[in-house]
Amino acid sequence: MKDTIKKFEAANQTAIKSLREHLAKVRTGRANISFLDSVIVDYYGTPTPLKQVANVSTPDARTIQVQSWESALLPAIEKAIIGANLGMTPMNDGKLIRVPVPPLNEERRKDLVKQCKKMGEDGKVSVRNSRRDANEQLKKLEKDKVIAQDDVKRGQEEIQKKTDLAIAEIDKVLGEKEKEIMTV
Repeated sequence: MKDTIKKFEAANQTAIKSLREHLAKVRTGRANISFLDSVIVDYYGTPTPLKQVANVSTPDARTIQVQSWESALLPAIEKAIIGANLGMTPMNDGKLIRVPVPPLNEERRKDLVKQCKKMGEDGKVSVRNSRRDANEQLKKLEKDKVIAQDDVKRGQEEIQKKTDLAIAEIDKVLGEKEKEIMTV
C-alpha cells in the first residue's frame, strides 16, 4: 500500500513539474531566457541547443542577449531564432545578438491566460488519472487479499488528501503565472 501511495506522490510531483516547465515557456511581456530553450542551432552540421553554443542572458526586462562563443556562429544562431517562430526578431551587431521582447496587448494576454488554464487543467487531469490508478491498485491488493478493507479505505483517504494538495499546488502555480501575464 505504501508503494502505491509513493508512486502516486511521484506522479503528482511529475505533473506539477511538467506544468511549471510548460508555463515557463509561455511568453509574458518580460524577457526570459527560457523562451529560447527550443532554439536548435546548426553547429557545423550538428543540430545543437542554443545554450550549448552561446551564453543567453537578460540585460533588461525587454531584451534577451545571446553571445556566441564563436563569432562565426552568429548568422547560424540568428537564422535558428528566426526559424523557431517565436514572434521575435533578432538583431545581430557582429558581436552579439539582441532579441527584443515585444510588449503584449490586452487581448493577447487574455489568450495566454486561457492557454495557461488549459495547461493547468491538463495537469489536474493527470493528477486525477494517477488517483484513479492508485485506487484501482489498492482495490486489486484487497482482492488479492494482501491488505484489509479498512487499509484500502485509509489508503484511499490518504490518496484523496494528496490529490487535493496537488490540485491546490497547481492552482497556486496557475495563479502566479496569470498574475505575471496580466501585469503590464
